[in-house]
Amino acid sequence: MSPAHDTPDVGIPPRLARRMSMPEQHEYLRTKFSRRRALTGAAGAVGGAALLGGGAAAAPVSATPGPPHRAAVRVDGSLVAPFGRHLAFGADPKTQMRISWQVPFAVNRPYVRVGLTPWELSRKVEAEVRALHTPALSKRLPAVEQHYLHVALDGLRPGTTYYYGVGHDGFDPASAERLGTLGTFRTAPAAPGTFVFTAFGDQGVSYDALANDQVILGQNPSFHLHAGDICYADGTGHGKEADTYDARVWDQFLAQTETVAKSVPWMVTTGNHDMEAWYSPNGYGGQSARWSLPENGPDPRNAPGVYSFVYGNLGVVALDANDVSYEIPANKGCTDGKQTAWLDRRLGELRARDDIEFVVVFFHHCMYSTSTHASDGGVRDAWLPLFTEHQVDLVINGHNHVYERTDAIRGGGSGEVGKPVPVGASTDPTRDGIVYVTAGGAGKDLYGFGPGVRDSHEGKVDDREAIVTFHWTASRLPAPDTVEWSRVRYTGFSFLAVEVEKGRMKVSALAEDGTRVDHFEVRRGPGSP
Repeated sequence: MSPAHDTPDVGIPPRLARRMSMPEQHEYLRTKFSRRRALTGAAGAVGGAALLGGGAAAAPVSATPGPPHRAAVRVDGSLVAPFGRHLAFGADPKTQMRISWQVPFAVNRPYVRVGLTPWELSRKVEAEVRALHTPALSKRLPAVEQHYLHVALDGLRPGTTYYYGVGHDGFDPASAERLGTLGTFRTAPAAPGTFVFTAFGDQGVSYDALANDQVILGQNPSFHLHAGDICYADGTGHGKEADTYDARVWDQFLAQTETVAKSVPWMVTTGNHDMEAWYSPNGYGGQSARWSLPENGPDPRNAPGVYSFVYGNLGVVALDANDVSYEIPANKGCTDGKQTAWLDRRLGELRARDDIEFVVVFFHHCMYSTSTHASDGGVRDAWLPLFTEHQVDLVINGHNHVYERTDAIRGGGSGEVGKPVPVGASTDPTRDGIVYVTAGGAGKDLYGFGPGVRDSHEGKVDDREAIVTFHWTASRLPAPDTVEWSRVRYTGFSFLAVEVEKGRMKVSALAEDGTRVDHFEVRRGPGSP
């Protein structure tokens, strides 16, 4: 098996692009479009992820000359319908919720109405507007104006269902003709209880992505984890803006996802396709404009996909693997070690709490996988010792567009099997090691496994003693591996559903038609099998 490379970039010369970091790519593009403006004699304002309604963008770019900026089009507010609603928890899911949405044109005084019943939306909160301007990056793509709106709700009651509506001057969600646009959300309970969360990565916009969303909704999850490569507006995967970058794909994605994300908190982190060099030097200006995520990570401005939250007896940690990846190093070292130091502290804090039984970590690049991109030695070198020390219970990745699940793996980069975990088995992280799941079958074009390696899953088990694969090294070269830990493999669209209760997590992988293709249990300590 040979490593796959993403589509070559045509906006930046390929040989040059491979040597450029994200800040260098950003400067290249800004200079290129600034020169174009000078040659055409156009006068304009600065582009980028400017925040129009307060707040701060990740790595502001206002000091850098930008391309001509079109004046925002305004139309009668009664003719503008909000779309793309998506929720996210704040740092405390019991009392905090973030409501985000989009409008196709600039509107006056956007807001959220919220209350305990649909006929009494007594609380009205003004929204923050974050606008993105994307120039015509090629002759085949137009300039794009996008308007993202955000409201932070704090001081909510735990375990409570709220009704909400998004609106603006001319569009009142509480009016009789707009009641059909209302949504609901539920805060985390004050006391632990049984709940379900779902997870996947590498979604994009497709019928299969939509099908997965609908099956996810049927699980009635309390929240959803998205392990990066969210919509694929950037088709290169290296953060290099080119004529393959189409900002309008975000509109399609948020409209597609609204059916679930308007009621299920959609907790995302950053993949390699989510680095967008045009908007900010760190590549995350676009992400910061579109999402409102917990800001309790080491550096919310420069690493917005790094955060944590607690729901019931579960601690969840989101990481940005671009910071440590050997395979795609465009943003390697972007937090200057802050993320890894924070991870060590945060895992220690979670493990010290008596009310937390399980800890789940999710990020994009695979720590253990045998599919197309294989394993990233960078995430192993940076985080594997910490996962082992703090006895993380489950690690969820994307990046490879398949479902693959390991046996329980003890500490050590080579992947020593602590205990085989066949379909339906139980494992104890305190004794056996950690199970790693690649859940990259969310909707983007599927990958496969190596020559002669067949799927092996519930109803179709094909166990193998070993699989030949590789992992990425610090020199960005693939090193061959022969591994024994690849236990379950499925090359279909799928997602993860995890039921968490006192004393155990029941983990299942479901295909887009709802068929179960894998399941196992995680239990800890005394009384575990």
